[in-house]
Parts: sequence; C-alpha cells; structure tokens
Amino acid sequence: MIFDDLVGAIGHTPLVRLRTAPADVTVTAKLELQNQFAMKDRVARQVIREARENGVLAPGTPIIESSSGTMALGLALVGNVLGHPVHIVTDPRIDAITLAKLTALGCSVHVVEAMTSNGWQSARLERLAGLREEYPGAFWPRQYSNPQNPLAYAALAEELVADLGRIDVLVGAVGSGGSLCGTARALRRALQAADVSDPLRVIGVDATGSVLFGQPDQPGRRQSGIGNSLIPGNLDYRQIDEIHWLNDREAFVATRDLASAEGIFAGNSSGSVYQVLKHLAATVAPGTRVVGIFPDRGDRYVDTIYDDGYWQQAGLADLPVRTEPLRVEYGTEVSSWARAEVPSTPRRRLRLVFVESNTTGTGMLALSRARDLGLAPVVVTNWPGRYAGIGEADCQIIRCDTNSADTLAAAVLAQFAPDEVAGVTTTSEFYLEAAASLAESLRLPGNSPEAVSACRRKSATRQLLADAGLPQPVSVPVTRAAEVPEAVAATGLPCVVKPTADSASTGVLLCDSVEQAQEHAAKMLAITHNVREQVVPPEVLVEEFVQGPEFSVETIFVDGALQLVGITRKSVSPPPSFVELRHAFPAPLDEAASGEIEQTVRTAIKAIGLRHGACHTELRLTPAGPTIIEINARLAGGMIPELIRLAGGPDLLTQQLRAAAGMAVELPQGARNPTGVAFITSSAEGRLASLDGIEAVRHLDGVAEVRISRRPGDPVKPATDAYDRIGYVIASADSVPRLDQLLDSALEGITVRLAND
Repeated sequence: MIFDDLVGAIGHTPLVRLRTAPADVTVTAKLELQNQFAMKDRVARQVIREARENGVLAPGTPIIESSSGTMALGLALVGNVLGHPVHIVTDPRIDAITLAKLTALGCSVHVVEAMTSNGWQSARLERLAGLREEYPGAFWPRQYSNPQNPLAYAALAEELVADLGRIDVLVGAVGSGGSLCGTARALRRALQAADVSDPLRVIGVDATGSVLFGQPDQPGRRQSGIGNSLIPGNLDYRQIDEIHWLNDREAFVATRDLASAEGIFAGNSSGSVYQVLKHLAATVAPGTRVVGIFPDRGDRYVDTIYDDGYWQQAGLADLPVRTEPLRVEYGTEVSSWARAEVPSTPRRRLRLVFVESNTTGTGMLALSRARDLGLAPVVVTNWPGRYAGIGEADCQIIRCDTNSADTLAAAVLAQFAPDEVAGVTTTSEFYLEAAASLAESLRLPGNSPEAVSACRRKSATRQLLADAGLPQPVSVPVTRAAEVPEAVAATGLPCVVKPTADSASTGVLLCDSVEQAQEHAAKMLAITHNVREQVVPPEVLVEEFVQGPEFSVETIFVDGALQLVGITRKSVSPPPSFVELRHAFPAPLDEAASGEIEQTVRTAIKAIGLRHGACHTELRLTPAGPTIIEINARLAGGMIPELIRLAGGPDLLTQQLRAAAGMAVELPQGARNPTGVAFITSSAEGRLASLDGIEAVRHLDGVAEVRISRRPGDPVKPATDAYDRIGYVIASADSVPRLDQLLDSALEGITVRLAND
C-alpha cells in the first residue's frame, strides 16, 4: 500500500503469534513498535489532526508537550510533516537515541534538571508551564488527560477484530492509560456489535512503585513508558479487570527474554506485557485467544536494559524476582511480580456532557469545575473553534449538528453507553432546550423540555404567569409589523419591543412612538436565524415599560425543594437599550421587600414548571410590588454567580454542575460580604487602541479582578447589548455604598483610547 506521507502510514501494524505459547492457545503480539517510532504515533496523529480540524490548532502554531519518550517522537513526526514547531519537555532519563531523533526532526528539547514534589513528572509539568507563558497560543496536547489519546486506539481495536474476530483477553502496559483503556473500550463495542457474547477480560501491567493502582510512589523507578507518579485523566479503571506489577529487574529480564525467545527487540513495556502473556499461555483454558500490545522497540534501551554494566550500576541484581505472580488483595503494597483484581469502581469517572457553551470564560471554567468534581467533561459542538481555550480544556470534543435533537442524541450515544453519562448541561442560553431534550432521552436529571421551552419563548412565559395571576407587564405578541399599532394601544408609550427568544439584551429597545416601535419590530421580524444559526420564532413582543429598580433573583433546587440563594441589585444603561452595566450582591433590601420578592419568584417558577437545577429570575420592584420581567432555566449572566461566590455564598457554577450530574447540591450559610461588578464600555465608536490605567485599578484596595475581553485593533462602540462590553472590574467592600464608590473609582481610572482619537 502506498501512502502520501508518514502520517497516513501510521497504524496497520502486524499481529504475530508467540512461538512460546502452546498449540491449543492463541497468544498474539500486536507489534505497535512497528510504527515509524512507536505506538504513540497513533495518539500524536489523532490529537493533532483533531485539533487542526476543529480550529483549535492553527497552521504553524507551536506544539508543546511533556514526554520522556515515544509520545515526543510521535509529536515530532506528525508536527514535522504538518508544519508545526514542536517543543518537548523531558528529564535526564531520556536516552541518547531518542534525543538524537528529536533533534534530527527539528524539535526543541528542554531537559529539566531535578525532580520536584511528585518526581520527574511534576518537574516537567512545571517547566512546561513556563514554556506556555513563553509561547502564548501554543497547543498543549495533554497526553495524560486528552480524550483523543484513548480515542486514537479505536483503529487499533478495529485491526485486532479484523485479524482475529473473537478476542478473550487483552493485555497492555499502563502509563497514561490511553492505549489500554482506549483499545479495551473500542474492542468491547466492536465485539458487542459483532454479537460476540463472551466478555472481554482486560489485564493491565504496571511497575512497582507506580501510583496508578493503589501503590505508594517510588520516583526512582527505572522503567520507561509504564507507571506514573500522578493519576492521569485518561485512566478509566472500569475498563481494567486485573492488574499485574513487575519491578525493574523482572521487567528487564522479561524484555531480554522476549528478544532471545521471540526475536522481538523491544522496550520494557513490551517485555512486561510479554511476561504476563507467558503466564496466561500456561494457565488459560484451551481455545482462549489472548492479545498483548507491544508498544515500543528496544533501540532506546541499548544503554540500559541491554547493558550489563548498567544493571550492575543500578543494583538491579538486588531486587527480588518471582517466576509466577503472587495473588494479592488490591491495595497491598508489592515489591515484585504480583497481581490483583481491580475493584469495579475504584475511581469512577463518568462523563458530564455539555451541549455547546457560552463564549466567555465561564464556559471554559465550567469544564474545569466538572473535572474538579471527578467528572470527565465532554463538549458536543458544531464548531469547536469558536471557543477560545478549548484546546487546553482537557475535554473530549464531539462534533455534530447541535441544532438537531436527533443528531445530537445519536452522536452522544455513538460514543457512550447511557450508564457512562452522569448528566447533560450547557452554559449557553441558546442550547437549554437541546440539553433538556438530550437529558430526557438519556433519562438523566434535568428540567422538562416543555418548561425550558416556556422560559426561552417569552410569550409562553407571559401566558403561564398570567394564568397564575402574577403581576407582569402588559405584553402583546406580534408576528407582523402591521400589528404593532394595536399592540401599542394596549401597552401605552413608551413601550419595549424585543425578540421573543434571544439573550444578552439583544434586540431590546425602548420605543417612544408607534412608528419607532413598528420600525424596530419589522427589523426584528426580518431576522430568521440567531448567532448560532438556529431558526428564531417569527414573533416579537410589544410590552409595557415597567419602571422601578431592577433585581436578579438566584434560586436552585435542593432535594426537590426550591432554595433562595440571594438577590442582586442590577443597574442597566439608560434607555433606549437595556445593557447591564453594574451589579451588587447582596441587594440592599429590607426584610419585607426581600420576602415579597422571594414569594413572587417561587410562585412564578412553579407556574413555569421548572423543578431542577438553577433558576435566574429578573424583576422590577414597582410601587405595586415585584413585577416579573423574565425567568431563565439557567445561571445568571453578568458575572453574578462569581459575585455570589466572592461574597461568601455558594459557587453556583459548581452546584449547577452537581445538580446536572445527579449529585447533592450544597449551599453554605453565613454572612455575605458586599461584592459587585462594573462593566467597561466605550463612549464612542472606533477601533480600540489601548486601555490605560488597568494595572493601577488592579491594585486598588478591594478590587478582586479586572478582566478585559477586547484586544487593540478590535472594533468597539457604545453598548447596545451585552456583547458590546469591553471588560469588567469586580470588587468588594464593607457596604454597598462604599462598594459603589470603589467601582466608580475603578471605572474613572480606566481610559478607553480609540485608534481615531
């Protein structure tokens, strides 16, 4: 077969019978070492191709990774072919041959000098962090947690099934967890699809002194490509039934035996797998089909495994040796060959599926919070490139048409069994209905799609609130501009004209005349698709302009009961637009007003039919009492969840994720320290030249964060919706009046300079 380049030639490796196995047992070695460099050529190709296809890795962008061997070579190979500079962070254990290959391929190799708290691995990661600052925008494949690592082995599993059909036992070394877990997961799916009823047994091989399977860390291990001092995100314990540990001497002896007995000159990962294969060949039932994955060749180890002088220098002869594995209970400390059954759920990592995301920092932050909860985040999206930072978010990406409920469900079920998914959520207003429908189809926690739809379509919200007898603005839905005069007759002037389903105050306008209202309604009705290419309802609302201070009310369901988290004072821009410019939490309200607002919100949420997770309600406090503006089946925007957290309240983002995953929601009690946000906007239209005074504002006493979302050269204009805001300042004080003074000072200290000034 002729390939266009070496990247296309990766894989297609031979499967060879072992001569030392008895005739009535099929024991084969998958020679992944026959790739150009080694098995991880597959991972490098998968990770880089996927990042390029999804817009995460731009042409010519540098690639930075921590590796002591074969992953480095794979990245060097693929990066070289596809035109990416590659930087490899490694440690003194790197062999001269690998170093020579990396240098020949044009890699920049950075060798750390000493171990840190968690051995060489943590030392390399610390150096890598420095390189990422030196090369902003560089792509970090994150081999130990990138879901593309195990996904790369689906092709390997297909090759095994094509060659063998039925497979009874799979054996593989464990380092990052990607190869064995990825192959096992894909094999089980393939065998199930082929109606192979006998279950696959998966056996992992680890090094003594590795923490992967309940052993204490011994950073001085001499085996490469196997074992770890950290628990990698790609290690899925549910895929592994049994684990074997070998010490350095046992692994090296087995590697030499592999060369002399089978003619396979390999590294210690292959040698360790070979040792277990020999044991299985002698103990499994006749007719059993066993496959072992042999990851790497032996040329990297000529000065270690195959050098008698090195053995003497390293004191390998002092280590104990067993010819058969000692069976132990999982968690028992071992120093030589032993085996144990892996508990079914020693560290269960279920998936939390995100249907798209918002495009602010909150979206990427949610992925990080999911990992903190022990969940594996999965983003389903029609275009990953819209999300800045997703390439470093340690999440699996599934690309499909997220605007089609059927396609969305099919894409998720093609990747995971229903019991692999803990929950479904989204941080995007536009995909609340899609997330609710997907959760319902998977029988996972969530609101009913009907209730979420009623929130998204404001005319439906109005009808349900009216049926419940709740105060709200006079509201008239119109589908043609010609209907506007009659609607204005009902609402009076000025009136508010707004889309029935959008976000971030988009399209909301205060109109002083019938003509202006009619003109704006026609403009909104002409829009057929929103910014996410979703079809929008051909309807706008003409509403009474309700005056009074505006508040945001945050609630969340705990054990089925709605709990009030807090009330935020909102400040919006002067008419005709309604852009949120400042928030303060907790709102300075007396007990009577707070109680009246809470009761109104509880009644409204019940009327809508929401019953799960966080709810965000906006209202105005009129002389007649609280009047509902809108209800959302999501967290508040405008950094309100962050204000609540910094004020001493719950981390609502984390609690919403816990709710989505069916975990208990936790709401700490206690005093709240006044905290607020002020948004930075431009007073004129042009291109941003600079923002002066940012560093001085960051050092103001009480300022917690200053975040800028625009760069020099970006277009800016006076804010007509939330997308026009340039950044924000978050601060805390001992009272709301002092908080307002501090935020005023912060905004006064920042000068927005335009290129045409």
